[in-house]
Amino acid sequence: MLPSIRSLAQDLKISVITTMRAYSDLEAEGFVASVQGKGCFVLPKNKEHIREQKLKEIEEHFLQAIASSRLIGLSGDELVQILNILSQEE
Repeated sequence: MLPSIRSLAQDLKISVITTMRAYSDLEAEGFVASVQGKGCFVLPKNKEHIREQKLKEIEEHFLQAIASSRLIGLSGDELVQILNILSQEE
């Protein structure tokens, strides 16, 4: 169980609205659940959800790399070659 919104806001010395927004975001992302009259609870790890979140982050990084590569005229094959080299490094 997470602390109440008011309690957490007071402990962190931040506004109740900011705390409510944070709890709402966590609930929207599937990390916590609010139970009317009982509070907010951390949900068990959902490995598939976490995987999807990480895949989304990776896709965003790839899109940024593609945009940057286009700015300098790098071909798709060259970009794949860079990825292959980097993925083999430890």
